[in-house]
Amino acid sequence: MAEEAENFDAIVEVGAGTGAITEALVKRNSEARLVVFELSEKLADGLQARFPRAEVIAGAFHENVSALHNLPPKTVVVSALPFRSLPPRTVRPTVEALTDVLRVDQARCLVQFSYRSRAPFTAPADFSWRKVCTVWRNAPPANVWELHGKLDVDLMQYAGGEGPN
Repeated sequence: MAEEAENFDAIVEVGAGTGAITEALVKRNSEARLVVFELSEKLADGLQARFPRAEVIAGAFHENVSALHNLPPKTVVVSALPFRSLPPRTVRPTVEALTDVLRVDQARCLVQFSYRSRAPFTAPADFSWRKVCTVWRNAPPANVWELHGKLDVDLMQYAGGEGPN
């Protein structure tokens, strides 16, 4: 996951837990601005102590997404949230908040970890999933997915010289 988050100006991690992924992100991307969300206040305090350069936000991502209004266009969101096992009342606002952050710029994407072989959640119509890899040495094997916004068809046609009619 950290490899997929390289070459971005900012990294947002959602659901950092004990910081295993956070540590890899910091090692591979030491210059990027790092914003970390963790629901548990106790775990968030531990993350702040371990990663003093990070901006750690204790609480639900979708309830605190306003903290991301000053991110650079080239931002990646990294998540290991178990979307398929979370209640719909949590999934729906989280997905809406994630896609709102991604819609700010075409360069943005979500890198998502999942134990399932299918996409972590149903993406809105203007987004598409791409399976990046399967991590076989993980027990059980896990998949890394990327969610990207689809390019506007009219914009693509215009760039290709056809232009709107």
